[in-house]
Amino acid sequence: VQLVESGGGLVQPGGSLRLSCAASGFTFSGYFTRWYRQAPGKERELVAVIASAGGSTNYADSVKDRFLCSKDNADKTVYLQMNSLKPEDTAVYYCNAWSVNYEYWGQGTQVTVSS
Repeated sequence: VQLVESGGGLVQPGGSLRLSCAASGFTFSGYFTRWYRQAPGKERELVAVIASAGGSTNYADSVKDRFLCSKDNADKTVYLQMNSLKPEDTAVYYCNAWSVNYEYWGQGTQVTVSS
């Protein structure tokens, strides 16, 4: 079982990044997928949730209208498109797959927003 995030990096304020989370080893289509982030010295924060089928999404107020979460069950990948990035978006971003019986985490990918 694996969740592997990619796409993080250094970006200037106002820029964009797209994070990917590739799943393997389990029935990805049966899981809600969530993106969390954790900045240094802060608690882990839920950023976005997407339903198992990929249709319904929810976002934290801090990222609403800037981030867009999508899911491709055929490719077993979930994406987080991040636009209009701000320095306060700097954090390690984690992918989480959740069902009633199981929960899996990725290793995280660093996003740094700085000029």
